[in-house]
Amino acid sequence: MNVTTTLSLKAGAILLACALAGCSSKVTETKQYSGFIADYSNLAPAKTASGQEVLRWVAPDFRLSNYKSLYFAPVIYYPKPMPNKRVTEQTLEQVRLYTDQRLRSALGAHIRIASQPEPGGLILKTAIAAVSAENKDLRFYEVLPVTAVVAGTMALSGQRSQNATLFLEAEAIDVSTNETVAKVVRKGYGGSISNSNAPITQADVKGAIDVMISDVTAYVSN
Repeated sequence: MNVTTTLSLKAGAILLACALAGCSSKVTETKQYSGFIADYSNLAPAKTASGQEVLRWVAPDFRLSNYKSLYFAPVIYYPKPMPNKRVTEQTLEQVRLYTDQRLRSALGAHIRIASQPEPGGLILKTAIAAVSAENKDLRFYEVLPVTAVVAGTMALSGQRSQNATLFLEAEAIDVSTNETVAKVVRKGYGGSISNSNAPITQADVKGAIDVMISDVTAYVSN
């Protein structure tokens, strides 16, 4: 078999694997926007301190140090979540509380948290848009002509391993001007789940939240 034929087979296998098993996007896709943020049009790709890809917009003159306080609105789900066998109501509340507590604590180390919006302060609104799971991306050794078909069949039958995912949207608003000064839409990856029928727990999503909080801490520290 010559080099051209080998490359063609590998390329074809990759395309076949993507078609069958699904090549996932590392950022939130337009169709996955929740509507929590009023305007998504000026979001642009950006890299976080941990190297993760996000969609973000920040006003050129925005500095957290310019504000006296932060009103941290409780983290919510938007739209209203639909518990099911994979993600129970209890899990959803555990994920929400953990996100709220970690984010509040991280920001509170850099700015005073106020009990209500104050002049000269900020408002931060945060929503979890989805807690779900998706098939893992295929590795190189899985895209040989035969194994690509096997992996694709496993994905269709629900037996392929998955990653827990968390979709988060946040918007910071200047209290004095009532204008948005920063917003971000982020997709985070948590732990590994054995298959598409296995339940998703708070522990599965925890890693995604922890990385997000670490990136928030690194950003506001600059």
